[in-house]
Amino acid sequence: MDLVKVVTRDLDQTMANRCSPLAAQTISYDSNDIAWSNSNTHWRNMRKILATQVLSNTNLKSCQSFRTDEVRRLVKEVYSKLGTKININEIAFKTEVDVVTSMLWGCSKSGDGNDSSIIGDGFREVEIKIMKLVAAPNISDFFPMLWRFDLQGRQREMQRQLAYVDWIFENIIQGRIEANSRKNDGEAEEDRRKDFVQVLLDLKEEKDAAISLDIIKIKALLLDIVLAATHTTSTMVEWVMTEILNNPGVMRKVQDELTEVIGMNVVQESHLPKLTYLDAVIKETFRVHTPGPLLVHRCPDESCTVGGYTIPKGTIVYMNVWAIHRDPKNWTNPLEFKPQRFLIDKWDYHGNNFKFLPFGSGRRICPGIPLGEKMLMYILASLLHSFDWSLPEDEEFELSDEFGLVTKKRKPLIAIPSQRLSDAGLYIF
Repeated sequence: MDLVKVVTRDLDQTMANRCSPLAAQTISYDSNDIAWSNSNTHWRNMRKILATQVLSNTNLKSCQSFRTDEVRRLVKEVYSKLGTKININEIAFKTEVDVVTSMLWGCSKSGDGNDSSIIGDGFREVEIKIMKLVAAPNISDFFPMLWRFDLQGRQREMQRQLAYVDWIFENIIQGRIEANSRKNDGEAEEDRRKDFVQVLLDLKEEKDAAISLDIIKIKALLLDIVLAATHTTSTMVEWVMTEILNNPGVMRKVQDELTEVIGMNVVQESHLPKLTYLDAVIKETFRVHTPGPLLVHRCPDESCTVGGYTIPKGTIVYMNVWAIHRDPKNWTNPLEFKPQRFLIDKWDYHGNNFKFLPFGSGRRICPGIPLGEKMLMYILASLLHSFDWSLPEDEEFELSDEFGLVTKKRKPLIAIPSQRLSDAGLYIF
């Protein structure tokens, strides 16, 4: 834990670069995104655009209706399947995709309003392949002279995934450019918020070199947002639901709190800050099932010393957050699922307490925390307040995981919902 503090605080600037694996370079448009770019002017500008144009409090508030609409659509869909088996990850992923695409390009004042449908049902499978390929060992990463041979075929496979997502983004962006060009000069502007694609296209036309963009950088940023917002959130929805179903006492406390705060009504975003026990359950799940067990590695831009050891320039440095979250020196009975441990002190996701680092710390901390935290809580509160959940009798319950860039549940969680609210009208909006 002390060494993590050195890397992310004392040497934060020195350790802020990446040494991207070949698969990551490929899918990130040659490291033109945020996640895999080195700490340079391009990276700082991209993070600034993300923070001010997408994830600012003002913008998140203005997009509240998108989140509300999609979460209510989720509740309605689950209600239509009462008594049947439901794949929790699938429904959470679909909801997240719909929310994110609405924010990015689905609320166009100049487009046809149906852009989000272009994502298609195959995107989830493509995203899973992308995550697996980025995390998979590649001999070319250890022996760069072999890159051009692509002996394991990792790059070719990633290029196929990139072709799929690039086709989506190309259609979205070119469709928007064409729609903008068709506007009559005298046409009145609609009084509504620009979506993110339009903001990026406007910035592309700016002459200020500090914020200039091109189409490649726009695509890279869009992919960063979509991947980060959908994959991690849907994975954690599944893990939280798994732990709750595995701990009936926790389920009872969560639903008692939901009833006390919300009553027999529909969950609203305004309720979320009052759900302190559910928040503790989510944080405990992040501790036990850390989404990024080794985080995304760092790479020093000059030789430095960590814990008495010389770390040469260009060394790949991993931080084992999974081990920190299970260290008996940091946590009492670390293998037990005990949400109450997060009710004692104030905890957050911002990397200030080095015992709890699910999203990292320092300048390389995940920038998507504000949206991810809000959506995770909203989806879970709605699913747990609107429905009682049980496991199928013919399904064997298990908690094993599958190691990767994001730690997924090895076997998908399948659960059966039943109506919890007495008024059936609350399920049909």
